[in-house]
Amino acid sequence: MFDLDRWQEIYQVLSKNKLRTFLTAFGVFWGIFMLVVMLGAGNGLQNGVSQNLGDMATNSVFIWAQQTSISYNGFPRGRNYSFKNQDVEILKHEIPEMKHIAPRLRIGGFDQANNVIRGKKSGGFSIMGEYPIINIIDPVNLQQGRFINKLDIIEKRKIVVVGTRVVEILFEKDEDPIDEYIQIQGVYFKIVGVFKSKRSGEQANRENQNVYMPFTTLQKTYNLGNSIGFFAITSKDDIPVSIVEDKAIEVLKKRHSVAPEDERAVGHFNLEKEFGQMMGLFAGIRGLIWIVGAGTLLAGVIGVSNIMLVVVKERTKEFGIQRAIGATPYAVMRQVITESIVLTTTAGYFGLVVGVGLLELINNLLGGPGENTEMFLHPGINFNIGLLALTILIISGAMAGIIPAKRAVSVKPIDALRFE
Repeated sequence: MFDLDRWQEIYQVLSKNKLRTFLTAFGVFWGIFMLVVMLGAGNGLQNGVSQNLGDMATNSVFIWAQQTSISYNGFPRGRNYSFKNQDVEILKHEIPEMKHIAPRLRIGGFDQANNVIRGKKSGGFSIMGEYPIINIIDPVNLQQGRFINKLDIIEKRKIVVVGTRVVEILFEKDEDPIDEYIQIQGVYFKIVGVFKSKRSGEQANRENQNVYMPFTTLQKTYNLGNSIGFFAITSKDDIPVSIVEDKAIEVLKKRHSVAPEDERAVGHFNLEKEFGQMMGLFAGIRGLIWIVGAGTLLAGVIGVSNIMLVVVKERTKEFGIQRAIGATPYAVMRQVITESIVLTTTAGYFGLVVGVGLLELINNLLGGPGENTEMFLHPGINFNIGLLALTILIISGAMAGIIPAKRAVSVKPIDALRFE
């Protein structure tokens, strides 16, 4: 394999007709290049979608009350109702498959901003009432201080944890916000922590404008009684959250006199289902990419095989001389197959390197690590995929050389010597 004379012979054969060799190699180069670029782009899309979810528990479901659409138990259709604090313990008792449950409450409607004041500065932010468990279901990165704890809930403390965007608007650049006070609808709250979203793009911008306070504090301070806005629920490991979702909706309908067949009265969003569909979509995209890339690569390999057939025909007399002086059919076949492997592997290696280089260039142009690109993030392929691509190239090169190699030994030495 490492015989210097053999490698010199391979070089001379491939360099004898440089244009033909280049065009043949370019087919293999383009096939592996396109495969790498498409796989990297697919990974970039998947990374962007995953980054938008941050570290949110994918086995989670969100449930909220909506207007009823069917009259039931003496209640008219179109009735508005809300979940209550007592629902939490009932759900825990009735659904053993449930792992975490976090009641949540928001001042105003979804994405509605509330005026927050500090001194002469003010801004519109989302005010959320939370339990500590929410930082497990939908976690954030704490930049300073702490998150809401159990004592905050029990004692209904007037404290808040604010997003980085809130600090940017209400505080000077070098000012420490911890233990400072902000005013929300005439009530003062002390800042005990600052967080930054784990998501990217617009999702991160919205989350960084949130103000979190203890759930019980929000209920008491703003006279919301024992109402709950919505639930964030996760299932136990290896249990589909859809099971928990169905049971929770059934329990809540029964507790609030909602018709079992009323599909509009309880809103819900199953993140596990949506995440599974997205992962299935990306798996399909990767499969399509492999089919297209493999087809392009196969076209290049067929080109190599055809050219090697031409080369073998041109060297018929040479092979006849080799056979006449004692070369075995195996030695001749090995020589032809080695030439094919060298051609495809070299061209493919350059295609792999150029493809990875292009992906890295795109990654740098997008801003690199830490940049908030919402739908496309860190395109690239992992090391194992690179090794797989090289392995495919070597195998393809060997297969491309089999037919020409058989052709090389199919001619009898005496006929090969007479070939002109």
